[in-house]
Amino acid sequence: MSLFDRRTFLIFAIASLGAVAGCGFTPTYAPGGTAAALRGHVDVDAPSDRESYALVNRLSTVFGPTTTPLYRLSYDISTTEHAIGLTRDQEITRYHIEGKVSFTLTEIQTERVLTKSDVSSFTAYSATGSTVDAITAPRDAYERLMVILADQMVSKLITTVEMQK
Repeated sequence: MSLFDRRTFLIFAIASLGAVAGCGFTPTYAPGGTAAALRGHVDVDAPSDRESYALVNRLSTVFGPTTTPLYRLSYDISTTEHAIGLTRDQEITRYHIEGKVSFTLTEIQTERVLTKSDVSSFTAYSATGSTVDAITAPRDAYERLMVILADQMVSKLITTVEMQK
């Protein structure tokens, strides 16, 4: 990179940082940020099965234990599984799992619905291998899917609460 290119890059970088700082941008996870405002204040519905347990576990990790519940988060999980890999003998070698979570964030004190939305994603797993693989691969895939969906939910919730301010 020539000296001229470096100077141009530095000037552009400094100008960009100044523009971002001037627009009122604040990091979400910084002290006083939106994510910090949700921490300890979201009461998530109790899990009822393995998938909902994985989802709630991830949400609890992000939001922390509920100390003073200000918001209630209810959810509905739906998943579908499809065989996508077939051998010549029609043996299934791979499964594709699609998942969707519809969720509602409600302010507890006023019962006002802050957001009602849904997120969706997919994952897959191999059906070949040992007996242990056949048992653990689907479990791991469903757990991965729930973590992906929970992270998407958190992003939407943070954005929603930020817009409510």
